Amino acid sequence: MAKPPTAAQLRVIEAADPATGRLTGSEAQLSALVRHRLAFRHPRPPHAYFLTPTGHRIREHGGAGSQPAAEETPAPAPTGLFAARTGAEATPPPGSDGPARAREVRSAWEGLLEMRRMTNPEGARDRPCAWERTHLVQAAALALEAAGCPPGPDGYRVGETPQPEAVVVREGVRERLAACAAALEAAGWQVSEHAERANGPRYLLASPPRGGMR
Repeated sequence: MAKPPTAAQLRVIEAADPATGRLTGSEAQLSALVRHRLAFRHPRPPHAYFLTPTGHRIREHGGAGSQPAAEETPAPAPTGLFAARTGAEATPPPGSDGPARAREVRSAWEGLLEMRRMTNPEGARDRPCAWERTHLVQAAALALEAAGCPPGPDGYRVGETPQPEAVVVREGVRERLAACAAALEAAGWQVSEHAERANGPRYLLASPPRGGMR
C-alpha cells in the first residue's frame, strides 16, 4: 500500500460487516480500497466489495481510538500493517516471534478463510480463492506461517517463478521442506518437489489447483 488510508476510508473499513467483511460505500471509496489492496470486488453479480486479510486486520486493530482526520488528509497509519513473512526479509520484523505476531497471523488466516467462503463456489474454504491467485507469494507465505513453519534465513523462503500461477518454496532442511509441502497441501495448494540438479538442493513448486474456480 503506497500510503495509509484516509479517515474516510477508515470509516468505510470500520463499517464493514464483522462476519463477512462486506463493504458499503461510494464506488470511488470502494475502488480506492481495492487500489490499496484493502478490498476486492467479487467476480460474480452483484459484484459486492469485501475486505482482504489486510483490510480485516485494519478493521480489528487500526481505527480504534483514532481521531478523525480532515477528509483528504491521510489518517495515521495503523501500526504494523500485516504482511506474511516470505523468508526473504533482510531482518525479521520486531516481535516476529512473539505472541502478538501469532495473533496477527491467526487473524489474517481466519480472514483469508472467510474470503474463500465468500468468493469460492459453494463457499469452499479448502481451496485458494481469486485473491490468492493474484497474490501468490503472500498467500503461500501466509499458509506456511499460519501452519507454524519457520521462515528464513534458516527456514522457508517463498519466491516468484516463471511458471504461471506458481511459487517456489526453498528450505535447506529436508524434513522442514516436507513440512512446508504438507502445510501447503492442507491449505488447498498443489505441491510438487524437485531438485535443481542431480543430488542438488531440493525445492517445492506450489500452485492453486486448476479448476478451483468456476
